[in-house]
Amino acid sequence: MGHRTVGLSRVGEISVRGRIVETPVFMPVGSVAAVKALTYPQIKEMGAQITLANAYHLYLRPGVEIVKSLGGLHGFTSWPGAILTDSGGYQVFSMQKVRKLTEDGVQFRSFIDGSPHFFTPEKIIDIQVGLSPDIAMILDDCTPYPADRGRAQKGVDLTLSWARRAVNHFHSLNLGENCPALFGIVQGSTYLDMRKTCTQRLIELDFAGYAIGGLSVGEPKEEMWEILDTVVPLLPEGKPKYLMGVGTPEDIILAVEKGIDMFDCVLPTRNGRNGTAFTSQGEVIVKAARYKTSGEPLDPHCDCFVCRQYSRAYLRHLFNVGHMTGCMLVTYHNVWFYLHLMESLRRAIKEDTFSEYKTSFLAAYRSGAERARSEKKEEQ
Repeated sequence: MGHRTVGLSRVGEISVRGRIVETPVFMPVGSVAAVKALTYPQIKEMGAQITLANAYHLYLRPGVEIVKSLGGLHGFTSWPGAILTDSGGYQVFSMQKVRKLTEDGVQFRSFIDGSPHFFTPEKIIDIQVGLSPDIAMILDDCTPYPADRGRAQKGVDLTLSWARRAVNHFHSLNLGENCPALFGIVQGSTYLDMRKTCTQRLIELDFAGYAIGGLSVGEPKEEMWEILDTVVPLLPEGKPKYLMGVGTPEDIILAVEKGIDMFDCVLPTRNGRNGTAFTSQGEVIVKAARYKTSGEPLDPHCDCFVCRQYSRAYLRHLFNVGHMTGCMLVTYHNVWFYLHLMESLRRAIKEDTFSEYKTSFLAAYRSGAERARSEKKEEQ
């Protein structure tokens, strides 16, 4: 990964399997090989470079062999850009009551039919190789928050043990030019010493990139920033740094400032389906009563087709009558907003204006916080 830095923020390129991804980058989340309320041609026209799919979900349905027989995820989805597959560690983490962790792996039951399954670090590699992404993630133990030191240490120990096994198995496959980039995942809850140890041990395994996991699971923002300040400087300069599952536009800008290159988050699609738009002036609650007759676009500074063509009144109407088009239009705008935020950040870093851009963006964005709170009270 080549890069140019301004302070800790940096622009770069990830080159994998003939595809180039400019960073910092946001990855729209398409866990089941589809981004909710959007099509892949729409995502392409927005300027997306890479999307995220989930090995856990695709293993359960339609099954790896079906995806593999249809040309892997790129052939299955007809998406020409890069694809990262998450291992499913977070999904298994979310099933606290129906999973069992062991040294060998994790036992769980399908949320679809209750059938039993067992993931080992090696099986997760095999699943992802069958899906044929450009970037694959190892199986990790995503520690819940809060966690005592004993539980956090168990998570680090399991993650490191599984990482070694995943790397050994991955290299034994001799995938050649079809080989995806394999990323490690730093765990350790909110314990900085454990985060440091986990980071250092993962670096010894020489992954192609490094993710910081186990955040945005309920911990205070101050603790997340402290973890980034501890972990990011330890990671190799020439490799991508990925903050998993984060976050709001504010979170992304502040994390880019700390040296993060890659992001994914369900917020733009989830909030879009619920009628909340991200704009340059903060969140807009589309269903608020004040927009019943508003001819304004969602964001006067946005050039997406939704803002060029539709009023807040029309979008509010679609949500009030329960029409799926409202979900689709606001989701389109939100994903566009995130992708073009990243484009603006890349440009600001290249032009050495990142600090000024951050200050002006956050001032305008935060100015809408009180308005958004009052809009939520007006929803009908």
